[in-house]
Amino acid sequence: MKRFLISLLCLLCVPWLASAADPQKPNIVVILVDDMGFSDLGCYGSEIPTPNLDALAANGLRFTQFYNTARCCPTRASLLTGLYPHQAGVGHMTADKGERGYRGCLNDNCVTIAEVLRPAGYFTIMSGKWHVGQNQGVVPWKRGFDRSLNAAAGGFYYPDGQHAELFLDGENAGRGGGKLPNEWYSTDLWTDFGIKFIDDALAAKKPFYLHLCHNAPHFPLQAPQDEIAKFRGKYMIGWDKLRLQRHAKQIGMGLMDKAWPLSPRPEQVKAWDELTPAEQDRFDHIMAIYAAVVAHMDTAVGRLVAALKQRGILENTLIMFMSDNGANAESGPNGRLDGNPPGSAKSTVFEGQSWATLSNTPLRRYKHFNHEGGIATPLIVHWPAQIKTPGEFRQQPGHLVDIMTTCVDVAGAQYPSQFNGKAIQPMEGRSLVPAFANKPIERDALFWEHEGNAAIRVGDDKLVRLGKNGPWELYDLKTDRTEQHDLAAQYPDKVEVLSAKWEAWAERAHVKPYPNEGRGKKKGKRK
Repeated sequence: MKRFLISLLCLLCVPWLASAADPQKPNIVVILVDDMGFSDLGCYGSEIPTPNLDALAANGLRFTQFYNTARCCPTRASLLTGLYPHQAGVGHMTADKGERGYRGCLNDNCVTIAEVLRPAGYFTIMSGKWHVGQNQGVVPWKRGFDRSLNAAAGGFYYPDGQHAELFLDGENAGRGGGKLPNEWYSTDLWTDFGIKFIDDALAAKKPFYLHLCHNAPHFPLQAPQDEIAKFRGKYMIGWDKLRLQRHAKQIGMGLMDKAWPLSPRPEQVKAWDELTPAEQDRFDHIMAIYAAVVAHMDTAVGRLVAALKQRGILENTLIMFMSDNGANAESGPNGRLDGNPPGSAKSTVFEGQSWATLSNTPLRRYKHFNHEGGIATPLIVHWPAQIKTPGEFRQQPGHLVDIMTTCVDVAGAQYPSQFNGKAIQPMEGRSLVPAFANKPIERDALFWEHEGNAAIRVGDDKLVRLGKNGPWELYDLKTDRTEQHDLAAQYPDKVEVLSAKWEAWAERAHVKPYPNEGRGKKKGKRK
C-alpha cells in the first residue's frame, strides 16, 4: 500500500511521467522562424553561434533543397494547410483583394494540421505569430487548436512594441499581466507557453502537435543589450569576407557543391572596404543585433528540447524547423538603425540588403522573390525513434506543402474530403518520411508565385521569373544551384513546356486572376 501511494503521488505531481501518449503516435513539433536567411545557422554555414539547432542537425537530418513561399503570410497558410497559399486564400498578405486566391485569410475549403490531427487523438497547440487572417476573424482557437497563445501578426519583441497584443485561448490578454507575465521577450514567451501547453497534453494523456512560430529574426530587430554587446565588433570583417567564409564552410561540410559559385555581390551593395570607419561601425551594430536575435532564438529552442528530454518524450517527438522566407532586404542596402539604444523596444532596426546578401549565402535575391534566395530555407528534422542515420544531408527537394502530408502520415490521421459541411481541397504535398530513409520523393512539379514573381521546378529544371512581365529564366539546379547561367535561350522548347505547366497550375491554384485583373468580380464577403 505504501509503495502504491508513493507511485500515485509521483504521477499526480509529475504528470508527464505517466507518458501521456500512445507510444505508436509520435508527438510533432513544427518550429517556424521569420525572415531568417538560408545560411544563418551554424549548421548551414553561419558564424552566429547556434549550438542547439546544430545539435538537432547532428542528431537528425538537414535538407539542402527545402522551400518556402518567399513571404510571411503565404508561407503560414501553406504550412498550416498543405496547399499552395492561393488555394488557402492567402496569395498575398491579410488584406482582402477580392479574388479567391487573395482574400487575406484561410478559407473554408481548407483544413489546418490541427483540424486534421485533433480527430486522430492529438492535443493541438499554437504558440506565436499567427498572421493568416485574424483581422478577418480567422483565429487559432476556431481552426483546430486546443490551446493557444498568439499574436495576430508580428512586429514586436517586448510588451511595449507597437503590435504586442496577445490572445490566450481566444481571450484578449492585452500586453501581459493576469495569466501572462508583465515583462517578457517574445522568443521566450512563445517557448514557455509551448512547454506549458505540452504539459497540458501530457496530463490529458494525448500525443501533441505544437505549432511554434517565432517573431525572430523579423524586424524591428530587438534583443537584450548585454546579448547585443557580445557581438559588437565581430562583424567589422564585413560582408564580403564573411560571405566567402560561409561559402567555404558550406562546401566543406557538404551542404553546397564546390561547382556552384558564390553569387556576385549585387551592384547596390557596396564593397565593405569602400565604407568609412563610421559606416562600418554602424553596419557592425546592425548585424550584432541581428546575430543576438538569432542566437537567443537558438537558446529558446534548446530550452524546448531540454523540456522534451526531461519529460522523457524527446525520443518519439518529430521536430521540424524551418524559416518562412529568405533573408529580408527591405529598407535597402543601408538597412535601418533607429532608436536609442538600437535593439531596444523603442528602436527600429532592419538587417537591410547588404547583410541579407550574407544571410542568403550563396544564393540570389531575397524575401519576396522566387529565385533561390527568396524561397530556400533550412529544414532540420529530428526524430530519434525513426531517423537511423543522424547527421546526414537530404538532397530531395521538398516544400511547405509536404508538412501537412508528413504529419498525416506519421500520425495515422485521415485527411478529410469534407469538413464542417464544406468540400476540402486535396493535399498538394508528399510525405517526407521516405526521404528520412533517403528514398526519393515522387512528384510532378513544385510551383511558386508571389507579387508576380513566379517559378516552377520539375526535377532539376527550374523556370523562374522576376515580376509578371519579366522574361522566364531557366536553370539546371543540379549544376547551377546559385542560378548563374540562364539556359532559356538555349532551350526554348523546355521554357515553353514549363511555362505552360506553370500557367495551368496558376489557373488551377487560384493564382489567376490576379487582384485588379479579375473577370469582373467585385470585392465581397469571404467564401
